[in-house]
Amino acid sequence: MRKIIAIPLGDVAGIGPEIVVKSLNDREIYDTCKPLVIGHSIPLQKAMKVSGVALEINKIDNPEKGLYRHGTVDLIELDCPGIENIEFGKIQKEAGLFAYSFIKGSVELALHNKVSALATTPINKEALKAAGIPYIGHTEMLADLCGVSNPLTMFQVKNLRVFFFTRHLSLLEAIKSIKEKELYEHITMDIKALQSLGIEKPKLAVAALNPHAGEHGLFGREEMEEIEPAVKKAQEQGLNIVGPVPADSVFYKALQGEYDAVLSLYHDQGHIATKMVDFERTISLTLGLPFLRTSVDHGTAFDIAGKGIATSTSMEEAIRLAAEYASVYKYDLLSSG
Repeated sequence: MRKIIAIPLGDVAGIGPEIVVKSLNDREIYDTCKPLVIGHSIPLQKAMKVSGVALEINKIDNPEKGLYRHGTVDLIELDCPGIENIEFGKIQKEAGLFAYSFIKGSVELALHNKVSALATTPINKEALKAAGIPYIGHTEMLADLCGVSNPLTMFQVKNLRVFFFTRHLSLLEAIKSIKEKELYEHITMDIKALQSLGIEKPKLAVAALNPHAGEHGLFGREEMEEIEPAVKKAQEQGLNIVGPVPADSVFYKALQGEYDAVLSLYHDQGHIATKMVDFERTISLTLGLPFLRTSVDHGTAFDIAGKGIATSTSMEEAIRLAAEYASVYKYDLLSSG
């Protein structure tokens, strides 16, 4: 059974509307799900014009009324006074306000079980700030709207899944933060997250920090003093954990199917690994919300917005992955203690 996937239109000054109409011009999207756009018809019409795409817009007030057939864009249109004045490629506070309203509207539908998942388009941090929206990105916004603390980010490209122990920290601060207690807690959450995606008995590998996993202290002691004890504690709890595995091989092994996922220890360790496999198909998933959220892992691309040249590969993959996991996602596994 095809699930309804909400697609908030994002910052309409960027490439969001273009990658949405290009994605929905792909017949295969409709074979996997029922895509529903939350936004406004004007940016969709502008995007179709610059992209050379011809689709009918079907405005509805309830997801149940959608046609969900190729050639038609089902749209819940929100009130956006002045949206016709938004210019491509510029930071505009109005665009930030609209982007927030599209996300909020999508969340409300998901919380009322009207849609099964969200596949989000890019938003712009500066536009949000100019609009007085107090969030730096989607994750913080979604967490607050759902009343959830500490949602979990996972990247997926092909069958490689990667979690992040730290993300937006300097490398020095990230290294300092690697402590046994916190690492063990993160490992247990990662296992629950994989189970929430339908992987009943997941195997998780923890990436090493230092070259050759520290080589018994020759190249650093973090593995011996913090990482290995955390892994051992998780193993004693019956979890299928291995590590620390040298970072120059762990991601390749996971891609080959040896592990269900890898816990990377800092931002670039995991980002580089996934994006070198396939930059455009690296998708971000937010887990630990009452619904599943997937997202493209690129920005608004103001420099090419309105030119019709933005590729929709990442958006298509985000929609596909949302549809794939929507039928199995179990929030209760992550919300329980």
